[in-house]
Amino acid sequence: MAQIQSSVKEVIPDVGGNFTLDKNLIAALPSGSQCATEGGRIMMEGEFNSMSELYRLAPSFVPKPHAWGRFQMAEPVTHFFLCDFIDMENEMPDPVPFCARLAEIHSSSSSPTGKFGFMVPNCHGKILQLNDWDEDWASFFTKLLVSFFQIEVGINGPWQQYEQAFEVIFTVVIPQLLGPLQADGRTLKPSLVHGDLWEENAAINLASGDPVVFDSSAFYAHNEYELGMWRRRTIKFGRSYFDQYLQHIPPSEPIEQWDDRIRLYSLKFNLAHMIGWPGAPFVREE
Repeated sequence: MAQIQSSVKEVIPDVGGNFTLDKNLIAALPSGSQCATEGGRIMMEGEFNSMSELYRLAPSFVPKPHAWGRFQMAEPVTHFFLCDFIDMENEMPDPVPFCARLAEIHSSSSSPTGKFGFMVPNCHGKILQLNDWDEDWASFFTKLLVSFFQIEVGINGPWQQYEQAFEVIFTVVIPQLLGPLQADGRTLKPSLVHGDLWEENAAINLASGDPVVFDSSAFYAHNEYELGMWRRRTIKFGRSYFDQYLQHIPPSEPIEQWDDRIRLYSLKFNLAHMIGWPGAPFVREE
């Protein structure tokens, strides 16, 4: 790896930030790197843009992203993403400041196109997200959920009853629960969401005591989509976080469908779990 340069601009000359890398970062990569191949490029570019959008709105809430790119080496094709190092405590953040900052991102963000989606492809974990711009939220979420469902069935195998249930979700439930958000004169603001907000992607900054989030799968969505992860059975973001969040941003109209919408959004995160951990017990059954 002696041929790898020590400047970000030498590694990726089309990306700003001509600062010197720490010499400890310039080391041989282990075989089977997780950041190799074209998928690695999409993951690193997507992560950089996701974190950059969040940092632009909440710089104390997110590690500062610096660069992404490809190492100057023939094999393995390997990409990287660089951000600030933050010394963190792996504890659940206080729901009061945490939800205030999250709600501020949701309320202050503005989609560059006025539509739902994101400017570059990105990933939820290792799974490519369909995030092409769409002005209709029900349409956007349907395409996103269908893509994750198809991947999940391909990994965990067919199950007729399960597949029939999802067909009802796609054709009946989504139109009934998400269609009204943009019907009868209602408008729905696309809000920037973190997109993968669970306890392993949130912590406490030891230097400041502030909450911090990372490992984002951001895009512009219905703000309530963010809360779908918290509805999963094993997630530690419990009722106190919902209550604090709703103090800042109340449920969208129709309010009486709020709980059902959160349950619907949680399906995407359950599918992502089953893709990442094939054969996970009970998740399909739930």
